[in-house]
Amino acid sequence: MSKICQITGKKAMVGNNVSHSKRRTKRTFEVNLFTKKFYWVEQDTWISLKVSANGLRTINKVGLDAAIKKASDKGYLYA
Repeated sequence: MSKICQITGKKAMVGNNVSHSKRRTKRTFEVNLFTKKFYWVEQDTWISLKVSANGLRTINKVGLDAAIKKASDKGYLYA
């Protein structure tokens, strides 16, 4: 399973480490991911999702059912 948020679709970005002498080397900016279990009331079951901190805020704001529906429409959610 890759390091991609299942709600927002966020994934690692590539950038540069810049030293004091301005020498640049490649690095990755990883996503702040959590593996969380949620109780899905509509399906009466527990589900486990890999979500970012922003994804947790989205679930808190719009609700689990709406967040899952939006993520599956955009293709972020995988089984």
